[in-house]
Amino acid sequence: MIKTAVVILNWNGVKLLEQFLPSVIQYTLSDDVEIIVADNCSTDNSIGFLKETYPQIRRIVLPENYGYADGYNQSLKQIEAKYFVLLNSDVEVGEGWLQPIVDFLDVNEDVVAAQPKLLAQRNKSYFEYAGAAGGFLDKYGYPFCRGRIFGEIEQDKGQYDTITDVLWATGACMVIRARDFFDAGGFDATFFAHMEEIDLCWRLNSRGKRIVCIPSSVVYHVGGATLSEESPRKTFLNFRNNLLMLYKNLPEDSIDRVLNKRILLDYIAALKYALTGKMPNAKAVHAAHKEFRQIKQSYTLARRENLEKATQSNLKTIYPKSILADFYFRGNKFFSRLQKFC
Repeated sequence: MIKTAVVILNWNGVKLLEQFLPSVIQYTLSDDVEIIVADNCSTDNSIGFLKETYPQIRRIVLPENYGYADGYNQSLKQIEAKYFVLLNSDVEVGEGWLQPIVDFLDVNEDVVAAQPKLLAQRNKSYFEYAGAAGGFLDKYGYPFCRGRIFGEIEQDKGQYDTITDVLWATGACMVIRARDFFDAGGFDATFFAHMEEIDLCWRLNSRGKRIVCIPSSVVYHVGGATLSEESPRKTFLNFRNNLLMLYKNLPEDSIDRVLNKRILLDYIAALKYALTGKMPNAKAVHAAHKEFRQIKQSYTLARRENLEKATQSNLKTIYPKSILADFYFRGNKFFSRLQKFC
């Protein structure tokens, strides 16, 4: 069994593989690390490119496009390793990027997952939206990061260079113990893409497991390479998956209050989309809520299992206030200004 498997999930990303796979190979290969490309039934020349250019790289070819969530579930079942590194195909890495995280996990058995510091590949002095220096949620389920709150992205000046416990590690580059990935049930396949890593990490946090950011490890992420920020499909997945995540993981004493508030806030967001000429996105929010109502009952057992396996409910990695109120009304646009986490 290999110690560390770096698994790149690909879907029609031959251009990204051409651009970023060389850095992964150059700065990652060693006797105890294997690089694997798992292909989500691409229709471009991804497989042909890999066979011709990198025949030494192991390939897992899936029979259909399972999305990010189940694409990784299906692929990781075929890999034996102590640590899985889930790496997006649009990530550039540099010398020594992986070792600090593996070294930390080796000596901290209570830590089950970690992420590096995520910077923007197109402007490397700034954090990148998808994970920055580690992720959190507020009390209403809105995700934010050290270095990024909503669309406000900070310049990296070393202000978040401490190793810190977080609620979630970015799916753009997550290192996770294989046994804990499977013990927690892996990613929720229904999510398809977006927020599945937050859902998984919330489950792990609730079961007393630690997740950290190791800023001495740095990678550079393009972001939005599969679905653009304006995509109605992305809007649908984000809103629907956030509701599913809340339903699955919220403690009994807060679920009704939080979900009712989120319904109101989501429809305010839909109204904003409509008033700014983004009607397809507004319709996507409504479609997300409609589907959530339709499939909510099928999640009763998953919710019960999560609550039964939880060893703690008041997580220190969940912000006890509204990040919306902090950002828009109190002017706290930087993580360092949030009193609980500074």
